Amino acid sequence: MKRPGPLGIMGTNRGRFDPAATSTMKLCACPFILAVVALGQVPHQHYPPSSDEYAKVLEDPSRDAWQKPHEVVMALGLKPTDAIADIGAGTGYFARRFANHAGKVYAVDIDRELLAIARKSAPANLETVLAAPDDPRLPERSVDIIFFCDVLHHVDNRAAYYPKLAKALKPSGRIVVIEFYKKDLPIGPPPSMKLSEEEVIAELRNAGFTLAKRLDTLPYQYYLFFDKH
Repeated sequence: MKRPGPLGIMGTNRGRFDPAATSTMKLCACPFILAVVALGQVPHQHYPPSSDEYAKVLEDPSRDAWQKPHEVVMALGLKPTDAIADIGAGTGYFARRFANHAGKVYAVDIDRELLAIARKSAPANLETVLAAPDDPRLPERSVDIIFFCDVLHHVDNRAAYYPKLAKALKPSGRIVVIEFYKKDLPIGPPPSMKLSEEEVIAELRNAGFTLAKRLDTLPYQYYLFFDKH
């Protein structure tokens, strides 16, 4: 995931800016940068706040108005036997909600501090996973659903990352992607940072996935469901 600095959905270097490292930290920028920009707490920037400050942004109650977490979770149709991986889980904004419906939840991130927050008062079926920027580090054939919310556009070399996701999925598994529309919006990053629906669909098609469903229930984001070919 791209990060203009030590940010991360899954970043561990927040506060220690290393220009050489930013090109490898691309799997982590989204939760931070997008949440900060989208929630309007601070301007888009290269030097993000601390993990604690970022956690407050992710968990700001005002986010619910446009992120519509209940509708997002219900649309997944989770079953008690399902395992779901939330890539870039951050503080567990979605992962905690998934745990009320799924049998197993993997909250995946590369930021140790955010994962520590996600673990606090977490239900027994929620497991945190410290990932690498280029590897979600999920067990093979372990999950029914892999979920991304405002994260995929920050993954560097997605063509190499998708096969690792495929290995983690069960044979009937699916990938779910929520991303900001690639246009000017009152929240979110600039259009140049975004992925269009067409780009995501084409990339995942090349990786062996077919668009199964598209929802238009969110005001600023598209919501796509992909099945294996």
